Amino acid sequence: MQEIAGKRRRFGYRRIGVLLERKGMIMNHKKLYRIYREEGLSVKRRRGRKRARGTRTPMPSAACVNARWSLDFVSDRFGASRKFRILAVIDDCTRECLCLVADTSLSGARVARELSALIRVYGMPGCIVSDNGTEFTSRAILKWADENEVPWHYIDPGKPQQNAFIESFNGSLRDELLNEELFDSLGDARRKLALWRYDYNAVRPHSSLGNQTPQQARRALEQFEGSAPAALASDEAHEYQSPTSRPSL
Repeated sequence: MQEIAGKRRRFGYRRIGVLLERKGMIMNHKKLYRIYREEGLSVKRRRGRKRARGTRTPMPSAACVNARWSLDFVSDRFGASRKFRILAVIDDCTRECLCLVADTSLSGARVARELSALIRVYGMPGCIVSDNGTEFTSRAILKWADENEVPWHYIDPGKPQQNAFIESFNGSLRDELLNEELFDSLGDARRKLALWRYDYNAVRPHSSLGNQTPQQARRALEQFEGSAPAALASDEAHEYQSPTSRPSL
Protein backbone atom coordinates (compact mmCIF):
# COMPACT_ATOMS: atom_id res chain seq x y z
CA MET A 1 0.00 0.00 0.00
CA GLN A 2 2.80 2.43 0.87
CA GLU A 3 4.62 1.54 -2.34
CA ILE A 4 1.55 2.28 -4.46
CA ALA A 5 0.77 5.49 -2.56
CA GLY A 6 4.37 6.64 -3.00
CA LYS A 7 4.14 6.31 -6.77
CA ARG A 8 0.55 7.57 -7.09
CA ARG A 9 0.24 10.30 -4.50
CA ARG A 10 -3.22 11.45 -5.61
CA PHE A 11 -4.84 8.00 -5.38
CA GLY A 12 -7.32 7.43 -2.57
CA TYR A 13 -7.83 4.15 -0.72
CA ARG A 14 -10.41 2.83 -3.20
CA ARG A 15 -8.07 3.07 -6.19
CA ILE A 16 -5.21 1.68 -4.12
CA GLY A 17 -7.52 -1.21 -3.18
CA VAL A 18 -8.16 -1.94 -6.88
CA LEU A 19 -4.42 -2.06 -7.56
CA LEU A 20 -3.91 -4.33 -4.54
CA GLU A 21 -6.62 -6.67 -5.83
CA ARG A 22 -4.74 -6.92 -9.11
CA LYS A 23 -1.78 -8.19 -7.09
CA GLY A 24 -3.99 -10.77 -5.37
CA MET A 25 -4.34 -8.89 -2.03
CA ILE A 26 -8.07 -8.74 -1.38
CA MET A 27 -9.55 -7.34 1.84
CA ASN A 28 -12.74 -5.79 3.18
CA HIS A 29 -13.03 -2.08 2.30
CA LYS A 30 -13.38 -1.17 6.00
CA LYS A 31 -10.13 -2.91 6.86
CA LEU A 32 -8.49 -1.32 3.81
CA TYR A 33 -9.59 2.14 4.92
CA ARG A 34 -8.43 1.56 8.52
CA ILE A 35 -4.95 0.50 7.42
CA TYR A 36 -4.88 3.38 4.93
CA ARG A 37 -5.57 5.89 7.71
CA GLU A 38 -3.17 4.26 10.20
CA GLU A 39 -0.35 4.51 7.63
CA GLY A 40 -1.05 8.22 7.19
CA LEU A 41 -1.71 7.90 3.48
CA SER A 42 -4.75 10.16 3.28
CA VAL A 43 -4.69 12.44 0.25
CA LYS A 44 -4.48 16.08 1.23
CA ARG A 45 -7.12 18.26 -0.37
CA ARG A 46 -5.59 20.65 -2.86
CA ARG A 47 -6.12 24.31 -2.31
CA GLY A 48 -7.04 26.60 -5.17
CA ARG A 49 -4.46 26.98 -7.87
CA LYS A 50 -1.42 29.05 -7.01
CA ARG A 51 -1.83 32.72 -7.76
CA ALA A 52 0.85 35.34 -8.14
CA ARG A 53 0.48 37.89 -5.39
CA GLY A 54 2.32 40.77 -7.01
CA THR A 55 2.72 43.86 -4.89
CA ARG A 56 1.02 44.04 -1.49
CA THR A 57 1.19 47.85 -1.43
CA PRO A 58 -2.05 49.80 -1.97
CA MET A 59 -2.84 50.34 -5.63
CA PRO A 60 -1.84 53.93 -6.53
CA SER A 61 -4.51 56.28 -7.81
CA ALA A 62 -4.41 57.17 -11.50
CA ALA A 63 -3.78 60.87 -10.95
CA CYS A 64 -1.34 61.42 -13.82
CA VAL A 65 -0.31 59.97 -17.16
CA ASN A 66 1.29 56.51 -16.82
CA ALA A 67 0.42 56.28 -13.13
CA ARG A 68 -1.42 53.01 -13.76
CA TRP A 69 -2.03 50.75 -16.72
CA SER A 70 -4.73 48.08 -16.85
CA LEU A 71 -4.61 44.87 -18.91
CA ASP A 72 -7.17 42.29 -19.91
CA PHE A 73 -8.11 39.85 -22.67
CA VAL A 74 -11.23 39.92 -24.85
CA SER A 75 -12.25 37.00 -27.06
CA ASP A 76 -14.10 36.87 -30.38
CA ARG A 77 -14.20 34.61 -33.43
CA PHE A 78 -13.94 34.68 -37.22
CA GLY A 79 -17.58 34.25 -38.25
CA ALA A 80 -18.62 30.90 -36.79
CA SER A 81 -15.17 29.35 -36.89
CA ARG A 82 -11.89 29.80 -35.04
CA LYS A 83 -11.58 32.02 -31.99
CA PHE A 84 -9.04 34.76 -31.50
CA ARG A 85 -8.03 36.87 -28.52
CA ILE A 86 -7.34 40.56 -28.05
CA LEU A 87 -4.93 41.98 -25.48
CA ALA A 88 -6.15 45.41 -24.39
CA VAL A 89 -3.95 47.87 -22.48
CA ILE A 90 -5.26 51.23 -21.28
CA ASP A 91 -3.98 54.16 -19.25
CA ASP A 92 -6.39 54.49 -16.33
CA CYS A 93 -5.85 58.24 -16.00
CA THR A 94 -6.49 59.34 -19.58
CA ARG A 95 -8.61 56.28 -20.58
CA GLU A 96 -6.33 56.06 -23.64
CA CYS A 97 -6.14 52.66 -25.32
CA LEU A 98 -2.42 52.01 -25.65
CA CYS A 99 -2.76 48.86 -27.76
CA LEU A 100 -5.14 46.23 -29.06
CA VAL A 101 -3.13 43.12 -29.95
CA ALA A 102 -5.11 40.46 -31.80
CA ASP A 103 -3.88 36.91 -32.36
CA THR A 104 -5.06 33.33 -32.16
CA SER A 105 -2.69 32.73 -29.25
CA LEU A 106 -1.23 35.25 -26.79
CA SER A 107 1.27 33.85 -24.30
CA GLY A 108 2.83 35.52 -21.28
CA ALA A 109 6.05 36.01 -23.26
CA ARG A 110 4.10 37.79 -26.01
CA VAL A 111 2.44 40.05 -23.44
CA ALA A 112 5.86 40.91 -22.01
CA ARG A 113 7.17 41.85 -25.47
CA GLU A 114 4.18 44.08 -26.15
CA LEU A 115 4.62 45.83 -22.80
CA SER A 116 8.29 46.47 -23.52
CA ALA A 117 7.33 48.02 -26.86
CA LEU A 118 4.70 50.22 -25.18
CA ILE A 119 7.21 51.45 -22.61
CA ARG A 120 9.52 52.59 -25.39
CA VAL A 121 6.69 54.71 -26.80
CA TYR A 122 4.78 55.93 -23.74
CA GLY A 123 7.26 55.61 -20.87
CA MET A 124 7.34 53.46 -17.76
CA PRO A 125 4.04 52.89 -15.91
CA GLY A 126 3.89 53.42 -12.17
CA CYS A 127 1.83 50.26 -11.73
CA ILE A 128 0.15 47.58 -13.84
CA VAL A 129 -3.19 46.02 -12.84
CA SER A 130 -4.59 42.73 -14.11
CA ASP A 131 -6.57 39.69 -13.07
CA ASN A 132 -5.01 36.32 -12.19
CA GLY A 133 -5.15 34.88 -15.70
CA THR A 134 -2.48 32.32 -16.52
CA GLU A 135 -0.78 34.65 -19.00
CA PHE A 136 -0.46 37.40 -16.41
CA THR A 137 0.83 35.06 -13.70
CA SER A 138 3.29 33.25 -15.96
CA ARG A 139 7.01 33.11 -15.30
CA ALA A 140 7.64 35.34 -18.30
CA ILE A 141 5.51 38.14 -16.81
CA LEU A 142 6.90 37.75 -13.29
CA LYS A 143 10.43 37.91 -14.70
CA TRP A 144 9.57 40.93 -16.84
CA ALA A 145 8.03 42.83 -13.93
CA ASP A 146 11.05 42.07 -11.74
CA GLU A 147 13.60 43.09 -14.37
CA ASN A 148 11.76 46.33 -15.20
CA GLU A 149 10.93 47.06 -11.54
CA VAL A 150 7.26 47.61 -12.37
CA PRO A 151 4.83 46.91 -9.48
CA TRP A 152 2.19 44.44 -10.68
CA HIS A 153 -1.11 44.46 -8.79
CA TYR A 154 -3.42 41.43 -9.11
CA ILE A 155 -7.08 41.94 -8.30
CA ASP A 156 -8.84 39.48 -6.01
CA PRO A 157 -10.34 36.43 -7.76
CA GLY A 158 -13.94 37.01 -8.76
CA LYS A 159 -13.69 40.79 -8.19
CA PRO A 160 -13.63 42.37 -11.67
CA GLN A 161 -14.89 45.63 -10.15
CA GLN A 162 -11.39 46.10 -8.73
CA ASN A 163 -10.26 46.57 -12.33
CA ALA A 164 -13.20 48.73 -13.32
CA PHE A 165 -11.44 50.86 -15.94
CA ILE A 166 -10.50 47.96 -18.20
CA GLU A 167 -13.87 46.26 -17.64
CA SER A 168 -15.61 49.45 -18.78
CA PHE A 169 -13.31 49.62 -21.79
CA ASN A 170 -14.02 45.97 -22.65
CA GLY A 171 -17.73 46.72 -22.58
CA SER A 172 -17.31 49.61 -25.02
CA LEU A 173 -15.08 47.52 -27.30
CA ARG A 174 -17.60 44.70 -27.45
CA ASP A 175 -20.66 46.93 -27.76
CA GLU A 176 -19.26 49.31 -30.38
CA LEU A 177 -17.08 46.97 -32.45
CA LEU A 178 -17.10 43.25 -31.72
CA ASN A 179 -20.89 42.95 -31.67
CA GLU A 180 -21.22 45.15 -34.77
CA GLU A 181 -18.62 43.65 -37.10
CA LEU A 182 -17.87 40.28 -38.66
CA PHE A 183 -14.20 39.40 -39.02
CA ASP A 184 -13.12 37.40 -42.05
CA SER A 185 -9.52 36.84 -40.99
CA LEU A 186 -6.92 37.86 -38.45
CA GLY A 187 -5.70 40.61 -40.79
CA ASP A 188 -9.25 41.95 -41.14
CA ALA A 189 -9.69 41.92 -37.34
CA ARG A 190 -6.42 43.79 -36.80
CA ARG A 191 -7.35 46.44 -39.38
CA LYS A 192 -10.78 47.07 -37.84
CA LEU A 193 -9.32 47.12 -34.33
CA ALA A 194 -6.72 49.69 -35.40
CA LEU A 195 -9.40 51.94 -36.92
CA TRP A 196 -11.62 51.62 -33.86
CA ARG A 197 -8.68 52.31 -31.53
CA TYR A 198 -7.87 55.52 -33.40
CA ASP A 199 -11.50 56.64 -33.20
CA TYR A 200 -11.67 55.74 -29.50
CA ASN A 201 -8.53 57.75 -28.68
CA ALA A 202 -8.87 60.72 -31.01
CA VAL A 203 -12.55 61.21 -31.89
CA ARG A 204 -14.93 59.55 -29.44
CA PRO A 205 -15.93 61.85 -26.53
CA HIS A 206 -15.63 60.37 -23.04
CA SER A 207 -18.06 61.55 -20.40
CA SER A 208 -15.59 60.64 -17.64
CA LEU A 209 -13.13 63.11 -19.20
CA GLY A 210 -15.60 65.97 -19.53
CA ASN A 211 -16.38 64.84 -23.11
CA GLN A 212 -12.74 65.19 -24.11
CA THR A 213 -10.94 62.51 -26.06
CA PRO A 214 -8.16 60.53 -24.34
CA GLN A 215 -5.55 62.22 -26.52
CA GLN A 216 -6.85 65.65 -25.50
CA ALA A 217 -6.74 64.59 -21.84
CA ARG A 218 -3.14 63.36 -22.25
CA ARG A 219 -2.01 66.64 -23.86
CA ALA A 220 -3.71 68.69 -21.14
CA LEU A 221 -2.06 66.70 -18.37
CA GLU A 222 1.36 66.84 -20.04
CA GLN A 223 1.09 70.62 -20.36
CA PHE A 224 0.00 70.90 -16.74
CA GLU A 225 2.92 68.77 -15.60
CA GLY A 226 5.29 70.88 -17.68
CA SER A 227 6.93 68.15 -19.77
CA ALA A 228 6.23 65.21 -22.00
CA PRO A 229 6.89 61.63 -20.88
CA ALA A 230 10.53 60.62 -21.01
CA ALA A 231 9.94 58.07 -23.74
CA LEU A 232 8.48 60.69 -26.09
CA ALA A 233 11.25 63.19 -25.35
CA SER A 234 14.11 60.70 -25.56
CA ASP A 235 17.12 61.48 -27.76
CA GLU A 236 17.59 57.79 -28.37
CA ALA A 237 14.42 57.33 -30.43
CA HIS A 238 16.50 56.39 -33.48
CA GLU A 239 17.40 53.12 -31.79
CA TYR A 240 13.83 51.89 -32.06
CA GLN A 241 13.10 52.35 -35.75
CA SER A 242 12.90 48.61 -36.47
CA PRO A 243 9.31 47.50 -37.25
CA THR A 244 9.72 44.62 -34.80
CA SER A 245 10.19 47.07 -31.93
CA ARG A 246 6.89 48.87 -32.47
CA PRO A 247 3.77 47.91 -30.52
CA SER A 248 1.01 46.14 -32.37
CA LEU A 249 -2.17 48.06 -32.99
